[in-house]
Amino acid sequence: MDNLQDNPVKTPGHLWAVGVISLLWNSFGCVDYAMSKLDPFGYMKSVGMTEAEIAYMLAMPAWLSAFWALGVWGSLAGSLLLLVRSRHAVTAFAVSLGGLAASQLAHLLDSTMPTSMNSGAMMAMNLLIWGSLVFFLWYAIRMKAAGVLH
Repeated sequence: MDNLQDNPVKTPGHLWAVGVISLLWNSFGCVDYAMSKLDPFGYMKSVGMTEAEIAYMLAMPAWLSAFWALGVWGSLAGSLLLLVRSRHAVTAFAVSLGGLAASQLAHLLDSTMPTSMNSGAMMAMNLLIWGSLVFFLWYAIRMKAAGVLH
């Protein structure tokens, strides 16, 4: 008999809280990505981006957009997998972190990025994104090690 059937691990209440919070938080990134692709000029203008920032985003190469997509959609997948108690949440959050790292590094090394995109508010938001994603990955690893994710 399978060990999970013999000795099932109960789902701790905090998993539901973390899972729902991560789902809501990561949905914002997906909406941002989707709207940036579906109505780039209208959406970016509506969130207060300048003409130079919009031009920079519209000139983003496909490979960089792919890493951005891995970051946001990987996080959403991780959140959903966490809620269904799948061990694959760890992989999804790790892929997301890789996408975030690659896209952030590319932006840091890009001398054409408008200086307005390096504001204190933008840096604070980037730190918040990094912190939350590292936390979600750590949490998924802990839940997998505890036998909660299978």
